[in-house]
Amino acid sequence: MGKRIGAGKRGRSPGRTAVLLGAGALVTGMLAGCGSGGGLKINVYYAPEDSFQKVVDNCNKAAGGKYEIVYNKLQRGSDDQRLQMARRLAAGDTAMDVLGLDVTWVSEFAEAGWIDEWKDQNKTAASEGVLQGPLETATYNGKLYAAPKNTNIQLLWYDDRITPSAPKTWDEMIQKSKELKAQGKPYSIVFTGAQYEGLVVFYNTLVESMGGHILSDDGKSVVMDDGAVKALALLKQITASGITDPSLTNSKEDDVRQTFQRGDAAFELNWPFVYASYAKDKPQDVSHMKWAVYPEAQAGTPAKTTIGGYDLAVSSLSAHKPEAYEAALCLRSAENQKFSAINDGVPPTIESVYHNDTPLDPSKPAGDDNPNMAIKYPMRDSILDALKDAAVRPLTPAYQNMSTVMSKVLSPPGEIDPQATASKLREQLNDALQSKGVIP
Repeated sequence: MGKRIGAGKRGRSPGRTAVLLGAGALVTGMLAGCGSGGGLKINVYYAPEDSFQKVVDNCNKAAGGKYEIVYNKLQRGSDDQRLQMARRLAAGDTAMDVLGLDVTWVSEFAEAGWIDEWKDQNKTAASEGVLQGPLETATYNGKLYAAPKNTNIQLLWYDDRITPSAPKTWDEMIQKSKELKAQGKPYSIVFTGAQYEGLVVFYNTLVESMGGHILSDDGKSVVMDDGAVKALALLKQITASGITDPSLTNSKEDDVRQTFQRGDAAFELNWPFVYASYAKDKPQDVSHMKWAVYPEAQAGTPAKTTIGGYDLAVSSLSAHKPEAYEAALCLRSAENQKFSAINDGVPPTIESVYHNDTPLDPSKPAGDDNPNMAIKYPMRDSILDALKDAAVRPLTPAYQNMSTVMSKVLSPPGEIDPQATASKLREQLNDALQSKGVIP
């Protein structure tokens, strides 16, 4: 995740604007949203997504010449995406209309006054049929500031040749891993243990699954309650029991994927993209790749797994807001969410899409060359089960500060002292909420 700039301030204060005005070189599009041909342009700033231009093309066709959506592809790194948009907005760029925001940025951009609240018919259209977790990520202070476009949630992946069924709890998985190790078989539990946002996501899942809280529900004060301390103890247990990969403290999403795909791990906790990668690289073995929802931290209580994804917001500086809202709603419509899920592997936020088995070309039968959700998302029921009781990361404008602090304090996880680490987190997270020690 990106590093926060000037956390927790409302509006574009002189200090914040001064820090960000280095964006002058970036503000090349500050002309009104009109192209050389005179047509109305709606500029969408969104992360690289292989088939998103096709979605844009679909919406331009639907617009019937009323406007043209222009896909401005952001950098691949989330830090760079956030920084570019923040700089341009702080510099007063009126050419930005629709913003693709990581789910952890909505509170920050709303607090800064950079995005508008969704109201009335637009709010209804953006909320209809959307799963509760993704909808929460688009909400700040009880108001909707974005339309959920796609979500994401991690699953437990395993090879049924190593272990025939998925463990239900963390205790079961730890015990099974130890048994496999004693038998000389692949045994390790792999997850994102490097000092970055992936470790924060993993810890947040454990906290929520323990019924704990890092911040208060309004995101304004540090809690770090008993559930958060128990999550620290579990994280310590997992990483100090000799059942994780030696590269744990350097492991990010793709490192984890590769370790499991090589056959060097028994259990993988990762996003659904790993299935498509496995199917492409090891088609002869993909039938043995199985999945399940996250293991329970408390036996008998389903895990609450942390979600990711992107939301679409309308810039408060846009000169074409009615068209921007219309464009955003089209880009994340149910049909376009299905298209993006099948082609780019990004899980939908609208529940009905998971049950839609119509192939992309309805005039032809479903197959590998004309896929539907069942073909591309065989794990869709598990994803949907996890999403129905999902966790979101703390909703606060200071999230980027928090993430930086937490990833540092939690690393390396094998050296956690639950009570001492909790005390350190309380102190440093409180400073983060007060915008102290901001890393530009």
